[in-house]
Amino acid sequence: MTAAGGVRTVREPARETQILMDADIVVVGGGTTGPFAAIAAARRGRRVVLIERFGSLGGNLTLGLNTKPSGALVGGLPLEIWNLARSHGGAGEDYMAVSKTGGVKIASPCDPEMMKVLLTRLCVDAGVQILFETYVSGPVLEDGAVIGVIVESKVGRRFIGAEVVIDCSADADIAAQAGAPFVMGSGGEEPVMQPVSMYFTMKRVDIPRLADWARTNNDIPARAIPDDPKELDYGLWLTGFNTMLTRFQEETGTRLQRNNITLKTADGVMYVNATRVPGVDVFFPVAFTGAIVECYRQIEAVARFLREQVPGFENARIAQIAPVLGVRETRHIEGEYTLTGPDAIEGRFFEDSIAADSSALDIHEPKGTDVDFRGLRPYEIPYRCLLPLKVEQLLVAGRCISADHVAHARSRNMPACMATGQAAGVAAALAVEQGRRVRDVPIAAIQEILRELGMPLHSNQIN
Repeated sequence: MTAAGGVRTVREPARETQILMDADIVVVGGGTTGPFAAIAAARRGRRVVLIERFGSLGGNLTLGLNTKPSGALVGGLPLEIWNLARSHGGAGEDYMAVSKTGGVKIASPCDPEMMKVLLTRLCVDAGVQILFETYVSGPVLEDGAVIGVIVESKVGRRFIGAEVVIDCSADADIAAQAGAPFVMGSGGEEPVMQPVSMYFTMKRVDIPRLADWARTNNDIPARAIPDDPKELDYGLWLTGFNTMLTRFQEETGTRLQRNNITLKTADGVMYVNATRVPGVDVFFPVAFTGAIVECYRQIEAVARFLREQVPGFENARIAQIAPVLGVRETRHIEGEYTLTGPDAIEGRFFEDSIAADSSALDIHEPKGTDVDFRGLRPYEIPYRCLLPLKVEQLLVAGRCISADHVAHARSRNMPACMATGQAAGVAAALAVEQGRRVRDVPIAAIQEILRELGMPLHSNQIN
């Protein structure tokens, strides 16, 4: 055991690593982004391996119990999968939510268990080789290009070769280890990041009673309450409770870190988004664990608040707590272009756009207790945001694309993650087909395929 620069280390013996398999494209991460990349590439006849550390696909969408994109799904694979879920009774119709700045069109929540099945089915039908319960420990590079990844599983340490790797890890894990530059959160010497949280569900909620009460409550400024009681199973969405939460904390001495609650229904189940832990270093396991423990404490307190203060929750109980922590922001890669706040807010035009997105601006105050949720005009995401600097044959998709802290408040949302995953899969497949570097694939060829998939590329193509 030695100490270098004050850091204690141990020496591991050198070893050769067996090759598990080779592929055209390896997708790292089977969360909200990776399956769309894998399906898009595999449908073009590429050999695709999708590596997921848990035992199911969907990430925050399914395991994290988030269930609802913060915006509409406007085309391509994301809309295809949501329509498939609707055909199986696993999602409702889009609805218009009222917010502080006007209406926001939002895709309805999905049934997370049904979505796990559907994502897996579509991957398998497309020919994707999924590796569940497998952890990617790092990339392997040759002459500055990624040639595969090292994985760990029950069989031990193995290598999977690839012509292109797509980093859908959410935290840019592969890009960072490959030497790509990145910015943490807002950047600077003391970066700030949106806080982490954890979803939970409650059972035995009288949803019609809750909806009737919420219609006339001024403490819920953002809402979607369907007129037809039959639509309550997927169509109820309430955000607010600020005054009530403040009073509850003053009267009970309970301390929460968020003065805002979002409630939504999916298949008649009540999903609760109400916890918050700011300033967490999610790359340090002790801090990560501490955040989970704190979320548990807050979940108990919020459940008590709902039972005691909100009509319809009198007999409710906690049904399920997400087994994963919801992380909103960590690394942003430095790409060939960085999407800025003005780009995302003003909806600027980009020649190399690979998706138009209508997600809300959704900022959980890094040092505060409230949420800034606003519907804005659609915006565009350039392909260059998926191309990390200084590393070849690597694409990045999902919430860790090249975007600043403000633009991230839109691009981190599920519709954008799905869309960038889809675009990365198409680009990777074309790179393999044409024998090109991913940064040299003609943008016109990528856009042509995305149009064929029904994906709007420019903001004026979204109604």
